[in-house]
Amino acid sequence: MRQIPSALLATTALAATLAVPALNPTAPRPTGTARHGDSRPATSPPPDTRERTDAPAPHPTGSKTGTKTGTTARETSSAPPPRSPTRSPRAPSAALPSGPCALPGAFPGTLTGVSEAAATPRGFTRANGRVRALTVLVDFPDVRAGISPRARYGEFFPAVPRFFRQSSYGRLDYRSTPVLKWIRMSRPLASYDIGRGTSFNPASKNGYYAVAKEIVRAVDRDVDFRAFDLVNVLVTPNAGPPATKNVWSVTFSGGPLGLRTGDGTQLRNVSFIWSRQTGPSAYRVLNHENAHSFGLPDLYFTDGRADPHPVGHWDPMDVDWGPENDFLGWHKWKLGWLAPDQVDCVSRPGSVTTHRLTPAAAPGGTKIAVIPVSRYRAYVVEARRTGPLDPTACRPGVLVYRVSTDTPSGRGPVRVADATPKSAGCYRKDPNVRAGLTDATYRPGQTFRAAGITLSVLEDSSSGISNTSNASDTFRVRITTPKRR
Repeated sequence: MRQIPSALLATTALAATLAVPALNPTAPRPTGTARHGDSRPATSPPPDTRERTDAPAPHPTGSKTGTKTGTTARETSSAPPPRSPTRSPRAPSAALPSGPCALPGAFPGTLTGVSEAAATPRGFTRANGRVRALTVLVDFPDVRAGISPRARYGEFFPAVPRFFRQSSYGRLDYRSTPVLKWIRMSRPLASYDIGRGTSFNPASKNGYYAVAKEIVRAVDRDVDFRAFDLVNVLVTPNAGPPATKNVWSVTFSGGPLGLRTGDGTQLRNVSFIWSRQTGPSAYRVLNHENAHSFGLPDLYFTDGRADPHPVGHWDPMDVDWGPENDFLGWHKWKLGWLAPDQVDCVSRPGSVTTHRLTPAAAPGGTKIAVIPVSRYRAYVVEARRTGPLDPTACRPGVLVYRVSTDTPSGRGPVRVADATPKSAGCYRKDPNVRAGLTDATYRPGQTFRAAGITLSVLEDSSSGISNTSNASDTFRVRITTPKRR
């Protein structure tokens, strides 16, 4: 993070294709419905022949390697799997947020749970370097899977790690190791009393704790949980309601869940994925849920309002349906995906600074400018242009949004400023996209004002809309801060 003290500033690896290794024996949504999974604190084709676990195995003891032959497959990765459960050294990564623009948490929930606070509490999974996920698949005696484990797993991999690698500019090396068999639960689905909002309660014989306990017993003999940072549970897609009616997918993150494995590991950071979402990149529900394990909150409103999307398709923590969409620059900073010199901190009162921002779709360059307006709030400025993870960015320009660390998850902690509030939007060909915000970006000649800040977009170097000649793909902006907060 680079702090900009005064008047002038001008600043000047992509995803690897991950192939699934050989595996061992594996409509537009209606409006007004629940659409996303929740983040909850830790305290709260034709059918194929399939391997199954019809009853929980005895709880094992003894030493294990990370996985054993015949039960789990190799990691989904572009590199060979490790030979032991010892984690590999982290890949070169950017520094985590620091300095006057790294907003602190404002209340107990932001100190222990998901939030927009720059610092992520202990207990969550780090989001840079190598991250290992254990992925298991479950069905029920009354709702048996109609596809192979490999087919269900293939709905998410290798797309999920490829997305993370590209969005993080190569700083997140996400490895998934699947248990390629259907683990059949011991009871009918309804007997677990699972629905939207179900807790992970060790005192209950039902709910997610009961499901997780059976999963651990089924795989504990062959899996060393110490080798993994998080757990994905892919439920057979025919169990539970369709995602177009009610989304059950959920993540329990941030601390121990009260369930210990045979190797002494406390289970934590677990995502359950139900049904299937709609659109060309439905796998992103897992990116969304895993991001809760990294500490990110839900950006959409959970209070049932008619328009629950204050960010729209500008970040998958608001909308993970339909076409792909990249993370906001603030989230990339929080997750450790930006180097210090890619963040301009504009914290000096009464300053006038000029910044060149490179679009999120391109590696390198300055990604965000942060203007704090109070202890818990800041305006963030970044450039967005059509790219592999931003196909809906139909109006290339400068995105402005307010981050509030004193606003909890599900209550709109991020709000995008709409440069064209009376417009119907410029991307209207997919009902999964909130079209009205697709042209929210500011273009050269437009000015944003709020909280005493004036931000003017001066130049789009790639379009020829400019007062200067510059060949680099940047947007140049001028920021004037108030003399006092």
